[in-house]
Amino acid sequence: MKVRSILYRVYERYLLHQVKTGPKPHHIGLIVDGNRRFAKTHGLPTLHHGHLAGSEKLESFLRWCFELDIKIVTLYGFSIENHRRSDDEVENLMFLIMQKFKEFQVDPMIKEQSVRIRVLGRRENLSDAMNAEIDKVELMTQDHDQFHLNIAISYGGRAEIIDAVKKIACEIERGQLHVEDVDEDLFARYLYTEGMPDPDLIIRTSGEERLSGFLLWQSAYSELYFTEVFWPAFRRIDFWRAMRVWQQRERRFGK
Repeated sequence: MKVRSILYRVYERYLLHQVKTGPKPHHIGLIVDGNRRFAKTHGLPTLHHGHLAGSEKLESFLRWCFELDIKIVTLYGFSIENHRRSDDEVENLMFLIMQKFKEFQVDPMIKEQSVRIRVLGRRENLSDAMNAEIDKVELMTQDHDQFHLNIAISYGGRAEIIDAVKKIACEIERGQLHVEDVDEDLFARYLYTEGMPDPDLIIRTSGEERLSGFLLWQSAYSELYFTEVFWPAFRRIDFWRAMRVWQQRERRFGK
């Protein structure tokens, strides 16, 4: 075990050197998956402990991004489809998400790192209590300008595109836009991620290899990285591996 520990530390330092000296993604998308399976494999009550462990992992991940000066993280926290889960699980998830927003309001890291927090999704599907906490944390961080944390809640990529189409259609109907004005740049201004660059890298944990509706428009040229590791067990070295793979890929954007 001691030899393995020494080899691990040597490999960790080697990876960090590679990652720190290479290019960095400006924007990372994160699909956190595997909380329930993590709980099951550890003999923990699935509904609470798995999701709690996943919630606690977020702070570590943000610190890893700060360390590498990665400016934007967009987290897939809760999809529109997740509303179809059992009432107990949805209630538990919403409780943990609300608690996380309350923690952000007093977390010195958010202020020290000047992290702006925004929520992406159909907020009309959320409770008044949840929306009140979202309003508080968004208002509190609206002037922060070093890092951006976007949390997709009650989010769906198709829903986002439909919402953008409806907004554009309304402005055309009112005469504020003309059909010939609509192009990719204009359309992007009506998405939830208005003003943000598209993600350079999207990471999904737990072995699933699909986007599940995450940032469908914005991910057209994102590099995708899938790992078997469950989200609560995701380590800094796993993150560095994802970064190294991204650095080794050639991004040609169709050229």
